[in-house]
Amino acid sequence: MKMENQTCRIKPADRLASVSEYYFSKKLKEVAQMNAEGMDVISLGIGSPDMPPSEKTIRTLCEAACNPDGHGYMPYVGIPELRRGFADWYQKWYGVALNPNTEIQPLIGSKEGILHVTLAFVNPGEQVLVPNPGYPTYTSLSKILGAEVVNYNLKEENGWMPDFDELERMDMSRVKLMWTNYPNMPTGANATMELYEKLVNFARRHNIVIVNDNPYSFILNKKPLSILNVPGAKECCIEFNSMSKSHNMPGWRVGMLATNAQFVQWILKIKSNIDSGTFRPMQLAAAQAYNNSVEWHEEANVNVYSRRRQLAEEIMKVLGCSFDPNQVGMFLWGRIPESYNDVEELTEKVLHEARVFITPGFIFGSNGKRYIRISLCAKEEKLAEALERIKKIM
Repeated sequence: MKMENQTCRIKPADRLASVSEYYFSKKLKEVAQMNAEGMDVISLGIGSPDMPPSEKTIRTLCEAACNPDGHGYMPYVGIPELRRGFADWYQKWYGVALNPNTEIQPLIGSKEGILHVTLAFVNPGEQVLVPNPGYPTYTSLSKILGAEVVNYNLKEENGWMPDFDELERMDMSRVKLMWTNYPNMPTGANATMELYEKLVNFARRHNIVIVNDNPYSFILNKKPLSILNVPGAKECCIEFNSMSKSHNMPGWRVGMLATNAQFVQWILKIKSNIDSGTFRPMQLAAAQAYNNSVEWHEEANVNVYSRRRQLAEEIMKVLGCSFDPNQVGMFLWGRIPESYNDVEELTEKVLHEARVFITPGFIFGSNGKRYIRISLCAKEEKLAEALERIKKIM
């Protein structure tokens, strides 16, 4: 009893007060409990591709894992085959030339990248610009690391693009980083060269670093763009890219960042003190995946999601939601009818009456509070069943 009382006096770090458990971590527990009770919930929440990587990718992984010499610690900078594969992929698809030895750093996904970049560039008390709506981890990790989050608005009437007039009126004296994410999640707004040029110009004039998170550029999008297409962008920009979405490898946790050699070295100083690199067979298989054919990408990233998107649009219509048909990426973002007091009134109704989980937009920021997001990471038959269930309750 005495030992139990001593344990109860232990307190967590103060930083935990600034964040809460990730929404999907909490909500998926509820969904799992409903499923355990036999409710058979269809999840249209998370963007986790349900298709496998290419056959050559899987074969390379299995063959490399059989090599008894491939199970040791790996270089912090990644193996040369992976860095070359990433550089060749950027040249082929984006027309961006990268030095594989100095301008690329493999990552264990974007969350790790957000952590490392913030640690490398932002001191406690300095500011970071975070989009509203935007990926919640930009905010939560910034707060955990002691940065001050300053939101910038993305609004439907502006095509979900940054309002540069509004940004110019803001005090930039303490801002170190600006997080951007185009093609955008959650809104589906596509990247444009005009946007990227404005961002690079803004970064240069205010002496800040733009970090563009770019995992969705292949999904329902036949013209992928990179912010590094802009001349001189490497001087002030870092771009994340991931194999999770475009190569159907979310569980592998393989991503990259690309930027100038000095930035890579600063980030490596942090990374090399935190993790020990990725399993060699996974790196070799990822390098193989970068060689996926045009035909593979067309089928996996355009044709399959196009068919699913049609069903998601029908769900939006049944729910009475409006949406932009020009969205790209693996989600569909829609505005809820004015008849609902708030978005959870709709999403909770759909969850508990139709047993379909869709994401309320408020989790991405206050500008998402009248929106929902439907994931396309479900088989067509599941989307069709979700549509029929929702029809019965509306």
